[in-house]
Amino acid sequence: MIGQNICALPHRLNRVVAHLLTRLYPRAWRERYGEEFEALLQDGRGGLRTAANVLWSALREHIFPTRGGDMDRQINSFGAIIRRPSAFLPLAMSLTALAMLLGAIVHGYVAGYGVVRETDEGAIAHLWQLLMAGQMPILAFFAIKWLPRAPRQTLYVIALQAGAALASMAPVFFLNL
Repeated sequence: MIGQNICALPHRLNRVVAHLLTRLYPRAWRERYGEEFEALLQDGRGGLRTAANVLWSALREHIFPTRGGDMDRQINSFGAIIRRPSAFLPLAMSLTALAMLLGAIVHGYVAGYGVVRETDEGAIAHLWQLLMAGQMPILAFFAIKWLPRAPRQTLYVIALQAGAALASMAPVFFLNL
């Protein structure tokens, strides 16, 4: 026994050490998994390696909490769905198109030209068209993927995307650009 590696010995953690190691985890995690985890530590193989692993895992759980720190948060909530690239990219594209349009209008008024109408529409008009048309396939993918999974939240996101697209189209319509 003297020549054997201490980590290879089949130790069991005593009740107090298992409880202290479990207390290292965040409260929400302990409320959900604490009893089972403590029992696992008491009944399973223990030792220095297990204690180091639990310590590292508890630290990671504090830094990167399971499911964003809210153990009961639904995966298909509005906040979770809006963070999906297929949900926020059309929003970002519409808002970028709006920002470009408003920037061109402001630049025209500051330079003293007012709203400039070019014969070839100009680069900003072409970029606006690409951004507005480019979001349609992404929006279709989003609707096809998420409407069956979370219909109400998906419709809210689509309504938000439609509002952003309409906000980007409004200056074009009202200023006859």
